[in-house]
Amino acid sequence: MQQTLRTFVTVEGTGLHSGALIAMTLRPAPAGHGIVFLRTDVTDRDNRVPALWNRVVDTRLCTVVGNEAGVSVGTVEHLMAALRGCGVDNLLIEIDGPEVPVMDGSSLPFVRLIEQAGVIAQAAPRRVIRILETVVVEQDGKRASLSPSEVGLFGGEIVFDHPQIGAQSYSTPLVNGNFIHELASARTFGFLHEVEYLQAQGLALGGSLDNAIVLDAERVVNPDGLRHPDEFIRHKLLDAVGDLYLAGAPILGAYEGSRAGHALNNALLHALFAAPQAWEYVLIGNASGDAFLPVPGVAEIPDALPA
Repeated sequence: MQQTLRTFVTVEGTGLHSGALIAMTLRPAPAGHGIVFLRTDVTDRDNRVPALWNRVVDTRLCTVVGNEAGVSVGTVEHLMAALRGCGVDNLLIEIDGPEVPVMDGSSLPFVRLIEQAGVIAQAAPRRVIRILETVVVEQDGKRASLSPSEVGLFGGEIVFDHPQIGAQSYSTPLVNGNFIHELASARTFGFLHEVEYLQAQGLALGGSLDNAIVLDAERVVNPDGLRHPDEFIRHKLLDAVGDLYLAGAPILGAYEGSRAGHALNNALLHALFAAPQAWEYVLIGNASGDAFLPVPGVAEIPDALPA
């Protein structure tokens, strides 16, 4: 069945790129609503931004979604990953700034907020995207794919010319709370020279050792070190979980990313929905008690959510 929060929950935190203090409230929403951001600081135009793949307007430093009125919300991937990992289908996210608070750079603070509010089932079956054929996108030596699988599976590899990273690979199914236990606490990371350059350009103004892993030429600068020896690839998969939840429904398939990032993840969703033979909607937890039922009729591509 579809799920939402039992009650609302509010948090304040710093925006990674703006450096601004941002308040965000997660509110329960009815079945079929989906995930929608509401920019409460914008009052002169449409301030609703659906969290959907075809509303992505920037992927350079993070994933940014926007609407036709030019209103956007950035750094959505860590929150979206937490919602996917905790099974939240419907939510209204009120936010008074241009980006989701970065918190500690991982999804774990958002998981704790969701746990604090509680998750409840709704009287409607969950619609899932089942992968029927493999879809692949490649660019500049990077690769991302979705393949048929009986469970949601996320795997990948990264290679960095740095002694603390090197080549790392990881894979985990999103079952039995695996997202919470294996991926949620992995933090975003960056290199000291890149952070200094971005801040000189007026970007990453909220970045600090409290919300990111920072590396110099030889080591991890953070005094407490890493949470996992392979925290870097785990975070890349966390990002992928969040980016792919912009499909508008959970994906029942295997994701594999090689040096992939936000741009390639979004390109993968565009490629998927451009290939209608490669996927179908199925319902899980319908009223008749069936656990797995194909949706009749022509598949529709998620485009917009109700106002």
